[in-house]
Amino acid sequence: MTYRAAQDVELISRYLTGDVAAFDELMAAHEDRVFGICLRMLRDRDAALDATQDTFLTVFRKADRYKAEAAFSTWLHRVAMNTCYDHLRKQKRRRADPLPEHHDPVDVTAEAGFASADLRPSIEDALAELSPEFRAPIVLVDMEGLALEQAAEILEVPTGTVKSRLFRARRRLAEILGNLRDGSEHPRGTP
Repeated sequence: MTYRAAQDVELISRYLTGDVAAFDELMAAHEDRVFGICLRMLRDRDAALDATQDTFLTVFRKADRYKAEAAFSTWLHRVAMNTCYDHLRKQKRRRADPLPEHHDPVDVTAEAGFASADLRPSIEDALAELSPEFRAPIVLVDMEGLALEQAAEILEVPTGTVKSRLFRARRRLAEILGNLRDGSEHPRGTP
């Protein structure tokens, strides 16, 4: 057991016995990583902040359900992923057409900074094209640096499924970003 994992178990135990400050410590230790996962899954800062808050509210209410069979961080990341899935389902139900562009106020400070952003698709846009089942392993393994086994535990699927989804997601990202060669020519027409 790592030092962080042992510390997490101690903090959960203290919280369950009534020490609310222990929960604050636990949250401070993990909030950046949870926010990072939520941001990459939801692609919207405000939605990620809401999902992060919802994740910790769930943990606050259901901390007694944590079983020390796995690391607390694994359980926490699973709660975060489930929260993100819930937010994505809600977004899908509430999706509305954007207002026409003439309703948007002009931001005169944004011209130069965004000119280069239009030159090629960003990784976030490419990730958005992936379904959540393929985006999740990319976020957990490639972006958060988790081991395949830990990602499998968080996603509640076999390790082989994580490997398969990673392979397919990486291949799709490469296609979207124009990194795959088709025969001898690059899809974007560059050598």
